[in-house]
This record gives sequence, C-alpha cells and structure tokens, in this order.
Amino acid sequence: MAAVEHTDDREVMKASLEDPAVFHLVFDRYHARIYAYLAGRVGAVAAEDLASEVFIAAFRQRASFRSDAESARPWLYGIAANLARRHHRSASRRRRAYSRAPATSVVWIDPDTSVRVDAARQVKGLTGELNKLRAKDREVLLLYALADLSYAEIAEALGIPVGTVRSRLSRTRARLRNLLPEEGQSMGEGSDTNGGGE
Repeated sequence: MAAVEHTDDREVMKASLEDPAVFHLVFDRYHARIYAYLAGRVGAVAAEDLASEVFIAAFRQRASFRSDAESARPWLYGIAANLARRHHRSASRRRRAYSRAPATSVVWIDPDTSVRVDAARQVKGLTGELNKLRAKDREVLLLYALADLSYAEIAEALGIPVGTVRSRLSRTRARLRNLLPEEGQSMGEGSDTNGGGE
C-alpha cells in the first residue's frame, strides 16, 4: 500500500477496485475540503452527514471513475454539489409543509442562512442575493469561491463546458459586483487567476 499512497488519484481509485481499503487514501486527501465546502452550503451540522454521504457514494461508484482523470477532486465536488442541491430541495419541501400546517410551536431554521461565500475572507450581506441567483449560476459561484476549483474543474464537476462556467461566473459577478466590499472583489471580472484556461 505504501507505493499507492504517493500516486495520483487515478492510480488509487484503480487500486481500490482490487483492495477496497485503499480508498481511505481518497477520503484522507479530500474529506476536510469537501466538508468545508458543504459547511458553507448547508451549515456545519448537516455538512457532517453529507460529507460522509459523498464518500459513501464515491466508494460505491469508484468503478465508474474516469480512467483519464488524474484527480478525484472535481468528481467528488460534483457529488457534493448534487447532495447539497438535494438537501436544499428537501429543506424547501419541509418548509412548505410546515407553512401549510396549523400554527404550532415548531421552529424552523432556514438552512439557506448558513450559505456564505468565503474567497479568502467572509463576505457579509450576500446571502439574500445568493438566494436570488439562478441555481445553476449559484452552483458555479460556490464551487469557485468555497471549493476553490478552477474553471476546468468546475466544468468537470458539473458536466458542462468551460465556456459555460466562464459565462455563468461573469453573469454572477456582474450581478454581485456592487454588493462586494472593495477587498472582496478578488473574483475580478475576466481575470482567470484560478487556472481555468480552456
């Protein structure tokens, strides 16, 4: 196993098909980052369960991991993004059900209030605006800001062209530009400093 520890994710995933215990290397490499991304999306408590679900799903689907992909990072974030969306849809259905129920002492905490964008610093006051974005635009922005994925990695995670990532980020930046504090404008329009060459 020592030889596998120092190889890229592609080799680890391949080895895990023969020896499932090797998959722990993927978990060890990415769990903290996946958890941090999910905590920014759904809050710390829900992120614990969702992060576990990401790696359970990845383990079960490891045979379908692309043999030409050196890194499992975009693949794992794609799974995480899908689970976060499903979590929010379920939460939304619960909120609607609670709103139809007779008034009781039930207290509902909106998970969307935990959403934050943190690209090296917390950006305050964006939650409401983020919730107004189209879901597809918000997803790209959050993978960029919370997960620190490159344009190419976002494209791979979401199964969309890099050009679509660029246009969604551009549209989102234009909408949010006036809301960001001066130092928060590091997501500069048109500057691809995050390794997103096409």
